[in-house]
Amino acid sequence: MPDVANPTSHLVHDVLAWWLRNGPDRYHGGVLTCWDNQGENLLSTDKYTWSQGRWIWLLARVVEAVEAGRLSAQGVLDSAELRGLARGSVEFVRSHAVLPDQTTAYVTDRAGTPYEPSPGSGLHASLFADCFVALGLAAWARIGPDIDAGTAAVALLESAAERVRAGVAKTDPYPIHPDFTALSLPMILVGTATEVFLGTRSPRAAAIAVEAAGTIGSALRTGPAGADLVEMRPRVDGLDDTLLARHRTPGHVLECLWFLAHAAEAVPGVAAALGPDPRWLPTAALHALELGWDDRHGGLFRYADRDGGEPRGRTLADPYERLVQETWDTKLWWPHAEALYTTALLARRFPDAGAHLGAWHQRLHDYTYATFPAGPGREWTQIRDRDGTPLSRTVALPVKDPFHIARALLLQVELISQKPDEDR
Repeated sequence: MPDVANPTSHLVHDVLAWWLRNGPDRYHGGVLTCWDNQGENLLSTDKYTWSQGRWIWLLARVVEAVEAGRLSAQGVLDSAELRGLARGSVEFVRSHAVLPDQTTAYVTDRAGTPYEPSPGSGLHASLFADCFVALGLAAWARIGPDIDAGTAAVALLESAAERVRAGVAKTDPYPIHPDFTALSLPMILVGTATEVFLGTRSPRAAAIAVEAAGTIGSALRTGPAGADLVEMRPRVDGLDDTLLARHRTPGHVLECLWFLAHAAEAVPGVAAALGPDPRWLPTAALHALELGWDDRHGGLFRYADRDGGEPRGRTLADPYERLVQETWDTKLWWPHAEALYTTALLARRFPDAGAHLGAWHQRLHDYTYATFPAGPGREWTQIRDRDGTPLSRTVALPVKDPFHIARALLLQVELISQKPDEDR
């Protein structure tokens, strides 16, 4: 078993070690992510832009943490090698994935030739891919230093924000029903804008972070104390009884909350945009945990009803509804990785809720490390049934992404390294 008592060891010797052995395309640049759930077979050499941007971010942030002394290299991590991999991935993305209109191609072949994900769809299919490239370029701009990468990150972010405002954003792999708005849009904008601001100090990035945080804080909260974050909110009357309106995504909420906590600390104006009393953040975390926890088998459900249990409600013949109905009780890697960091962070930032969040952190820790890690020198078996049995199915992109697990572990390591009164 991995040394789960030591997040640095697990991150370096298991998760990062696996990716550095299996992921880098040292000829073309970028990363190969189309691995099966067990991490044993490479099913395709295609490169999803979503994953390429995340890979750049991870490499750059690991370099930054190692060089700053926040992450021990453990005799495994070579800063110069990681910089080289990041540089090659940046060159791959900027040469092959970023399109002239400040969007990105959704997917390319191994050499970088983009292609339409479905006939007639066009090369661009997802604002999320655009944001993840902006995320990666901003992180690289900070450690490069690379002014051009920072400029490109700001341009991608601004384009994405404008498409969200205009209501024309493409959101594959999960298109949003036209009669709804979704938490995922301001969430990805506040998370990306915060990182772009940290990498560039762009006032335009700061303004986007403030706007997105304000949308979440004012328009997507409901219930007592505003602690229930709505995954999809109807734009028109008469839809509150639908499955889309009723369902919640606990992992999304928990990830969003640490985005907001980071943004409030890093970006001027975000704390004010979230409202006068920030204690709704830990309250919302506790609500999501209680709503999403499986009392029978442990772990967090992928989806839950707003009143708990299996999502229910009137359906609208939307493809996303089928996903919710068929996979609501699966146990996925990313909600658990995100929840571990969120509970640790908010317990530290909000001492009044610390004991309750700390107990949840321990419960999550025990379940997660008994369920997901694939063994020494390996990553996690990421997709599992309700009882923890591994599943071979695609739940978003057909990839094993180098992001949520490594990011959550890295952020936990950095949090542990902070002094109690030290800002992020």
